Amino acid sequence: QVRLAESGGGSVESGGSLRLSCTASGDIQRSTCMQWFRQAPGKDREGIATIDSDGYTTYTDSVKGRFTISKDNAKNTVFLQMNDLKPEDTATYYCAAEQYGDRYFVCLWDRYLGIRGQGTLVTVQS
Repeated sequence: QVRLAESGGGSVESGGSLRLSCTASGDIQRSTCMQWFRQAPGKDREGIATIDSDGYTTYTDSVKGRFTISKDNAKNTVFLQMNDLKPEDTATYYCAAEQYGDRYFVCLWDRYLGIRGQGTLVTVQS
């Protein structure tokens, strides 16, 4: 079983930056799709970015050019570098994962993945 733990959230002024981390523990397979998604109060879940086992990344349009997903395989950690933050980025940010093994799986920002962490709150003040 894989467990995910997010960190790095906080409060920042508009235009500022934050770097979120997600550390995975447990039975981690190489073929894993990792994702960041967010949910603001009263709003639907919004997928943000994914990175697959080969390092291929996808992003939703609203964060392209501002957010960057990356990973450190040796540390089983995925990062989300968030620059030029806006008040509308305020939400709880979650890390998610899907271990797909040998089956065909398309790792995209808008997929619903099976494993998720507890989330970390990001507040952007105007």
